[in-house]
Amino acid sequence: MIYDDSNVFARILRKEIPAQLLHEDHLCIAFRDLAPQAPVHFLVVPKRPIARLADATDEDKATLGHLLVIAGKVCRDLGVAHDGFRTVINSGVRAGQSVFHLHVHVLAGRDLRWPPG
Repeated sequence: MIYDDSNVFARILRKEIPAQLLHEDHLCIAFRDLAPQAPVHFLVVPKRPIARLADATDEDKATLGHLLVIAGKVCRDLGVAHDGFRTVINSGVRAGQSVFHLHVHVLAGRDLRWPPG
């Protein structure tokens, strides 16, 4: 898929749109979701433009691992790691992806049922 740099996450990365940042480093940012689905719901977004997980390549391995490490770190910082959290990456329209810049949803702070919708 061709990456469109006008998407909302690209605009947040360029600081054109404000976000409540929880973490930023050279590979990613983490910020609170504007439409939370749990008491704690934030996104971890790579700075590298990857439209979908299905588009990731071998060159993205370190970044993808880093996103998960940061998800755990932010959960520890927010005090929800001990009780548990869920990470979700939607890849493609049928999976529910609405912004085509890869991102990890992290949800916590309530019981999360299985299977998810």
